[in-house]
Amino acid sequence: MLPNRSYETVAGYFVQDKPGPITPESEFHEALPPRFGLIDDGPERWSKLIASIQQLNVGAPSHVQYKLFFLGRHGEGYHNFGWAKHGQQAWDDYWSKLNGDGELIWGPDPELTPVGEGQADEAHVAWKTELQCGLPFPEKLYCSPLSRAIRTNQRSFKDLNPDGRRTTIVENIREEFGIHTCDKRRTRTYIRETFPEYLIEDGFTEEDELWKPNVRESWDDVDVRAKAVLDMIFENDKEQYISVTAHSGFINACLRVTDHPLWALPTGGMYP
Repeated sequence: MLPNRSYETVAGYFVQDKPGPITPESEFHEALPPRFGLIDDGPERWSKLIASIQQLNVGAPSHVQYKLFFLGRHGEGYHNFGWAKHGQQAWDDYWSKLNGDGELIWGPDPELTPVGEGQADEAHVAWKTELQCGLPFPEKLYCSPLSRAIRTNQRSFKDLNPDGRRTTIVENIREEFGIHTCDKRRTRTYIRETFPEYLIEDGFTEEDELWKPNVRESWDDVDVRAKAVLDMIFENDKEQYISVTAHSGFINACLRVTDHPLWALPTGGMYP
């Protein structure tokens, strides 16, 4: 039985610490702000942040840990394009329950659009730039099992991984599930054969046993999943720098359970 952990955000390092709008799409923030939003713009900015985190952990009581999470949202998928094409009301009421509209295919488990691929490539450039300025490469990497997230993770970190660290696919990092066909994942076999360089967590089922055609997961339930992921990481990982490639619904849940201000992250966006 895991202890009853609670989480909070340490503010003052990033511009995302300030509350921001969460809807509508037109009010989304910048996907990749300079320095990923780090306020310090000096040449030693990342080394100073690293030293600060290390000092926090040195001075922390035994039951407290500090980590730096990089939360990345997948690039635009065909379901995002379908949402924009048909509008939110029609999407929620009708189109999201289908696999496509005769022109687009978004279910199940859509791929990235060309725009989405470009967004992931922009994230790659941003990572490369900041790594050259001293940003530590994530010591542990996790990803949603949905293809749009895995493809984004691939392109974001291509040729940047210094030690060949393998990303682990975790069921609980997936998007809100149910009703919307775009949020139904593919089989374990498909994921293993299509993305052989990825690790898959123990207990990952062959079929998607969570997605239901008539029940949409609630925000409270997504929060439970997000906290379970944090519990897993804080229980098992001593590393301080963690990457999670996921979805807006899961990322928003992470913000809620860590008492972080809400921040409208567009497709292809990332913030620490």
